[in-house]
Amino acid sequence: MRCANRRAGRVVGALMLVGLAGVLGGASAAGADIIGTVESVDRETKTVVVVQDGSGRKVAVKVTPTTAIEVHGEQGIDLEHLEEGTHVVVLDDVVAAAIRVENEVVGSIRSVDPEGGLLVIDEPGQSGPVSFPLSPETLLRRLSGGEVEAEDLRPGMPVTIVHSSGSPTRITVEEPPAGMVGEFWENFRHNLFKPLLLFFYAGFLIPLLGVKFEFPYVIYQGLTIYLLIAIGWHGGEELAMLDASSLGTAAGFMGVGFVTNLFIGVLAFGILRAATKLRRIDAATVAGYYGSDSAGTFVTCLGVLGSLHLAYAPYMPVMLAVMEIPGCLVALVLVSSLRKRGMDGDGNCPDEPGFTPGNGKASHDTAFEIQHQLDLADEEKMALERGYHEHEQQEEEHRLARGHAPGRPAPGKPPALLSKELLHEVFFNPGIYLLFAGILIGFISRMQGPDVTNPDDRVFLDLFPGLLCLFLLEMGMTASRKLKDLKVAGPAFIAFGLIAPNVFATIGISVAHAYSMALGQPFDIGTYALFAVLCGAASYIAVPAVQRLAIPEASPTLPLAASLGLTFSYNVTIGIPVYIEIAKLITRMLPVG
Repeated sequence: MRCANRRAGRVVGALMLVGLAGVLGGASAAGADIIGTVESVDRETKTVVVVQDGSGRKVAVKVTPTTAIEVHGEQGIDLEHLEEGTHVVVLDDVVAAAIRVENEVVGSIRSVDPEGGLLVIDEPGQSGPVSFPLSPETLLRRLSGGEVEAEDLRPGMPVTIVHSSGSPTRITVEEPPAGMVGEFWENFRHNLFKPLLLFFYAGFLIPLLGVKFEFPYVIYQGLTIYLLIAIGWHGGEELAMLDASSLGTAAGFMGVGFVTNLFIGVLAFGILRAATKLRRIDAATVAGYYGSDSAGTFVTCLGVLGSLHLAYAPYMPVMLAVMEIPGCLVALVLVSSLRKRGMDGDGNCPDEPGFTPGNGKASHDTAFEIQHQLDLADEEKMALERGYHEHEQQEEEHRLARGHAPGRPAPGKPPALLSKELLHEVFFNPGIYLLFAGILIGFISRMQGPDVTNPDDRVFLDLFPGLLCLFLLEMGMTASRKLKDLKVAGPAFIAFGLIAPNVFATIGISVAHAYSMALGQPFDIGTYALFAVLCGAASYIAVPAVQRLAIPEASPTLPLAASLGLTFSYNVTIGIPVYIEIAKLITRMLPVG
């Protein structure tokens, strides 16, 4: 049933048919409950025949022109969508009949074994996969009409299963168009007008149309804090329900993800040096951004997976925190190497234009210095610690006004690679701390039982989609404004910002599938998609904070122009559906086990 496929949860509510009821093969007492399976639907005579469980007695329900057909108390289903094999409860009171559809599960196929007669699906909102036996009596149908064989079922296909006591009576497959191109187009078309993307588009158009609106920074900061903690909370809850073997798999995957993003950061530096005219320090900084990940892209991907009913591993939020660190390390190591090779105070290497011997800084006019300060202030707008820095600055001004000595040293050369200050910024920046705090709180709370976490789930889970939409409204505005900084970057750099996500995400999917095959355990399609996003996105929180502290010589505008203006915009609109299709293609071509 198409409508049920849109609205149903684990148990679909009531489908009410107000009409006349009769009995074939025996009379029914008024008000008796008849539980059975729909044997036939005669749409010409408007008659539904139900075979009663146990006795085999047949009940005919006559549907009249005044019949009201409802699901969840809302009108929206007609006789055309009531199919054979649906398990129902008929409430017969002679004058009217009520039919309640029961035990309908909506989800996506996780794995299928036609020979062994087993179908495993992922049902949104459930802690684990659900298994169903397949038998010759099970009716397999396409949503578009016609029967389908068990051998034609594939992982990732959306299905609706009507079952009686765990045994499927009917499985309806919402099969996408044939071929990867058709499948991608179908998913892209469905995703194009979802609220998530519509809010992003609305924000993206605000600067382009000259709308006089500024998203309040404190609200952006509050939304970011909420989303990071909500991701961690949900991940911590799921981790609390994992067994020891799953925790081992998660730990191994985290190590794989860390090394993968290290490799991607180094690869990005090599590509930028070969294909663009960026200075070495700017190429190193941008490479650090791409060796990290993006919380905004990650939460958007979570929203897309939820709308497509695609499951993912519960430990993926932890991966978000772990895979944010490699990019910071890549940028710091590369820049440290450049300094040892004689880079001057402006970030120019000896063979680059504008180099000043003796590690000095070239003299710049006032306009240049003012523009540089404006660029730094613009870049710091995305910082979670912005309010903290403003508070520190006010405290310092008050200290000096009272005639006290400065409370902090004057800015000088950047801290050493392994300094306490720099390591603290890498491992304890606000984004990583809030994410890990949410994970730990969710984990400890869930260990005490669902009664402890259920009240807070209303805040951290139920409000998540709506607040994510507001977050994407602001991100659309920021991404649009960053495009102006690409004027001086050149076409090769712009091409990198659009092509690199696909390359790095495909590397991530391949690595994840290799790890899955090594374990002999199939991963969910959602796990592949999230890992692809973690590999194919670019940072805008953690690495910029490290750049402000340790790499002041690098351009403050180019890295964010690429990561937000190009890569983020591409990923949340086109990239995520592409990565899902690539994951499906690889898992079909090279099935695990």
